[in-house]
Amino acid sequence: MDNVSLIILVPLIAGIVLLALPGKLRPVKGILCLLVTLVTAVWAWSIFTAEPSIFRLSPPEMKTAGEQVSMLLQSCYKYLRFSIDSLSQVIVLLTALFGVLISLYSLTGISREDRCPNFHSYFLITLGLTYGTVMTDNLLLFIFLWGILGLTLYKLIPANDEESSAAAKKTLIIIGSSDGIMIAGIALLYILTGSVTMSAISVETNSALTWAAFLTLAAGSFAKAGAFPFHSWIPDYTQKAPAASSAFLPASLDKLLGIYFLVRICHNLFQMSDILRTLILAAGAVTIITAVMMALVQHDYKKLLGFHAVSQVGYMVLGIGLGSVIGLAAGLFHMLNNAMYKSGLFLVAGNIKRRTGEDDLDRIGGLSQRMPVTFVCGLIFALSISGIPPFNGFASKWMIYQGIIDFGSTGSAADGLWILWLAIAVLGSALTLASFIKFIGGAFLGSLPDKLKEVRETGILMWLPAAVLALLCTLTGVFATSWFVPKMLYPVTGQFEFHGVWQSAPVSLLILFSIVLGGLIYLATVSGKLRRAESFTGGEKMTAEKGYPVTGFYGTIRNARVLSAIYDMADKSLFDIYHLSKNCILRLNRYFSLGHDGVLQTYMVWILAGLVILMLIL
Repeated sequence: MDNVSLIILVPLIAGIVLLALPGKLRPVKGILCLLVTLVTAVWAWSIFTAEPSIFRLSPPEMKTAGEQVSMLLQSCYKYLRFSIDSLSQVIVLLTALFGVLISLYSLTGISREDRCPNFHSYFLITLGLTYGTVMTDNLLLFIFLWGILGLTLYKLIPANDEESSAAAKKTLIIIGSSDGIMIAGIALLYILTGSVTMSAISVETNSALTWAAFLTLAAGSFAKAGAFPFHSWIPDYTQKAPAASSAFLPASLDKLLGIYFLVRICHNLFQMSDILRTLILAAGAVTIITAVMMALVQHDYKKLLGFHAVSQVGYMVLGIGLGSVIGLAAGLFHMLNNAMYKSGLFLVAGNIKRRTGEDDLDRIGGLSQRMPVTFVCGLIFALSISGIPPFNGFASKWMIYQGIIDFGSTGSAADGLWILWLAIAVLGSALTLASFIKFIGGAFLGSLPDKLKEVRETGILMWLPAAVLALLCTLTGVFATSWFVPKMLYPVTGQFEFHGVWQSAPVSLLILFSIVLGGLIYLATVSGKLRRAESFTGGEKMTAEKGYPVTGFYGTIRNARVLSAIYDMADKSLFDIYHLSKNCILRLNRYFSLGHDGVLQTYMVWILAGLVILMLIL
């Protein structure tokens, strides 16, 4: 499998080489980056179509090397064990797809104003590391590659000001801390099994040690995917990072990696107990409802999309936590769908930002007439994420609902709350639709401000990737049950049956028929018989100054008596694990600083006390 080593090493080496090129050659870097991603896409397809296998790379023959060098190479290469199964094949293919589309967007989507001259270098390094992380079968190599991805995530936020620097630091600390916790989990797994080979591990969660191993590894996957309570870095990241960075990492690759590892944890490495299953389901439900409630009150559309990037993870966690075949398939399907429409939404946001220079919904509007392609793509993505048929978001959410209902009849101790999980999932979809009425209405509908009269559509290199993703959102929804799920997911999860009468292709035809019929009725009965009149409210003609901004209605949610106290607490970052941890550490530092009085005898006492504690521990 030479393609496995090539698909990892070529992007890594190319990314390092591009770091040596000066920043003024940014267009050249972009073209080289696109060429590398196209080549890796070819290798990804060959890996996707290959037979599942497990193999280890062999060290090169070095006849002139000494015995010690040969032994060192053998000891290093024993960690280079890779597993190509149905799950890793799907993730590799999706990674290649997003790599090509985002690199194409970045040719003109990354401007000098973004101040990210090494974007393409870190982009390629991230791509190569992602391929390696997904395919490795060794937990030590996995955590090594996984950890470096946290650094590239940090480097893809340009530190242009104090706020962006703070967002980058917050991202690095949360991801880095969770990586440290994962190292402890891997150590516990080794103590329990004596192995670091993922395909050889299957542990029952029936003791405190197995619980600790499960929870520490789950914390890492939650932080990477952006699930509660390790989610707070994503809204800050998406608000400050370029659109290409947001579309590439929090929207797609980080979701693919985090959920990929959660599947490994819940369905391969561990056999979950009912209590742990309930904890996972509760985390998914809390992630859905808390993030969507925060999204409702945002005025910054990039931060709004960031909170929805968190909320959608909750659906994936719910599906995977169910433990059933359809639940696993639904969680994975939603992961793939979310990567498509969420990446597209960030690209749409990037197009808006590029043409208007604004990121507040109160300052824009009416862009549908100036940016029609971006508007149509944004509308498709909004309908997809809101779960409106026939788009792909509806298909995966429908499967999640079905999985939850089936879970309620399993008779296990964990299924008693199934009606709560179902209610939260459905409510989350309704609130998501409300949020995207706000986004689409605020950005594209309404009156066009005078300062935006000269706005025009972006170039083809910026709207084409979004258009491709919009087409994929439509096709994967229309052909969900007839092609996509059987071809892409059955090999991963096994076959299952769809309950009820829903079939995606016939339903899509009925929707199309109803739209055409409605149009014909309109043309036959209404068209040409309408009169145009000026709008008025309370007897007064409406003007731009008297217009009611779309965000104003959602202000009533923020000010509701029951919710205002919770939103006030959120504004103070009282639900932010990063903020709480930082305050706790600063408070402890304040107490420890009391012992630093400048007296030598006091320091000697501290040293002796520390030595005694270490001796007692060891």
